[in-house]
Amino acid sequence: MRYHAVVVGAGLVGTACALALEQRGLQVAMIESRPPSEPAPDWDSRIYAISPASQSLLESLGVWGRMDSSRLQAVYRMDVFGDGAGVLRLDAYDSGTGRLATILESGRLQWALWQAARQSINLEILSPAAIREIRFGQPVSRLALEDGRELETELVIGADGRDSWVRAQAGFQALLESYAQLGVVANFAVDGRHQGTAFQWFRNDGVLAWLPLPGERMSMVWSTAEAHGRELLALDEPTLCARVAKAGQNRLGTLSLLTPAAAFPLRLMKLAEICKPGVALVGDAAHGVHPLAGQGVNLGFGDVDSLAAHLANRGRAGCGDVRILAAHARARAEPVARMQAVTDNLHDLFARTDKLSGTLRNAGMSLLNRLPVAKSALVREAMGITD
Repeated sequence: MRYHAVVVGAGLVGTACALALEQRGLQVAMIESRPPSEPAPDWDSRIYAISPASQSLLESLGVWGRMDSSRLQAVYRMDVFGDGAGVLRLDAYDSGTGRLATILESGRLQWALWQAARQSINLEILSPAAIREIRFGQPVSRLALEDGRELETELVIGADGRDSWVRAQAGFQALLESYAQLGVVANFAVDGRHQGTAFQWFRNDGVLAWLPLPGERMSMVWSTAEAHGRELLALDEPTLCARVAKAGQNRLGTLSLLTPAAAFPLRLMKLAEICKPGVALVGDAAHGVHPLAGQGVNLGFGDVDSLAAHLANRGRAGCGDVRILAAHARARAEPVARMQAVTDNLHDLFARTDKLSGTLRNAGMSLLNRLPVAKSALVREAMGITD
């Protein structure tokens, strides 16, 4: 069983990566221990804000058209509030774009990707399957599966998440820094109409985001200290709804819980390198950012777009050629580092409790709000739009 590339992990980024490489004529295998299940009618508590650039990638892969349009919500505006008088409004129309992002459910996007992968000609899905051993080498690496099958590939792609097994096996060193925070998520029915507006508050107890869902619904992400996060998880339904509504200045009226609150730990992760001869990391296996900008999965889709383009233009070189992979790594270094720096610095800035820092950050936010050219550039950078 010989392939140009083997993708380990069939999450959102891994499946998109396998599809993108197959679309460019590569023979690809994708290994996943647990295949996804068809989503239930209930709303998924894990929500993503998909940028226009990521949407374009998913459209090119034949995935976007598989999504149920009634479960998609465009974001036309975002209102951001500081912990003082600072206010910032980001508007798609003012920035010359149709929308800032599209809100969708993780499970439904995963299912659409999976269905597209199952119908791909040059993509072999090995699932459920587990890897017993990888022997990295040049020009091919060899993978031994638990069921006795063996694979040879020019390139191993680690798309197996933040605790990547491939990353560890290949000897990549990750610098991990815990934010000592939890990202608490839940979905709510609302009384008021959100009109496609996302809200974000920088508070003394963390960063609270409300993302619009179709109809009179919204999804919450509250990035907050671990103790406060556990407190939120322990609240009964009426108390949680009242607490979240009050924290959001009652912008959408009375809230009713649609999905139970859940939480995940937040951390920053940096790697000195994301590629070695014959191996590449993508998505959460390659980097981690604070979710306050909602750009984690979009960075992963950016990895996919770049890697697929470089491999398609490799000429006679093998897919694991270090020169091809190094060019891809250079292309991704700046956008990833820039997003990590922005989110990390914003987190640090609003974590400071002294009066001077509070005055400066709120004044800076209000100043930016009066600079339309700077706001437009900020929006287009975050949305992955290039002229």
